[in-house]
Amino acid sequence: MVRYSATPANSSKSALARGAYLRVSFKNTHETAVAISGMKLLKAIDYLNNVKAHKQCVPFRRFNGGVGRCAQAKEFGTTQGRWPVKSVMFLLGLLENVKANAESKSLDLNKTVITHIQVNAAPKQRRRTYRAHGRINPFMSNPCHIEVIVTEKSEKVAAAPAKESKKVTRRGLALKLRHAVKRSAQQGKPKV
Repeated sequence: MVRYSATPANSSKSALARGAYLRVSFKNTHETAVAISGMKLLKAIDYLNNVKAHKQCVPFRRFNGGVGRCAQAKEFGTTQGRWPVKSVMFLLGLLENVKANAESKSLDLNKTVITHIQVNAAPKQRRRTYRAHGRINPFMSNPCHIEVIVTEKSEKVAAAPAKESKKVTRRGLALKLRHAVKRSAQQGKPKV
């Protein structure tokens, strides 16, 4: 098994998937992954399908130089957003894979949450473009590695009502102790 950067707290209630050296933009995929991080698995799949259909956008917060503004980004409290279809397709494929892995572990898909998603830059691939006056410039691609961990969240159990204990100072504690010692000493003495 390949090493993941994070280990799930409960491996029996978690499913994993990863893709390496994927020929898709690192920056666009990073922003898309950040957008679905922490979502429920089925909700994330619906969201990515909406992005593909241009019904919702992916907010661009970190790699946002030159990214245009769109009204759909208001939903996420920002102004810049895009619809990176290729990144969405790769992430959808990965989510379908992790969904199948979760089903094989017989996890409840309605309770599974994306607890960890990470996009790392892979080694750049080189091509060349020919410029005026006989010059040659690099024409690089920026592939990435993606890993996803989903975990089935358990139902939260309400805590037992705590007994309200009165806060006791050191002085008060010393007084209580002194009275207790006095009482025990008086009970031990024979009455005259």
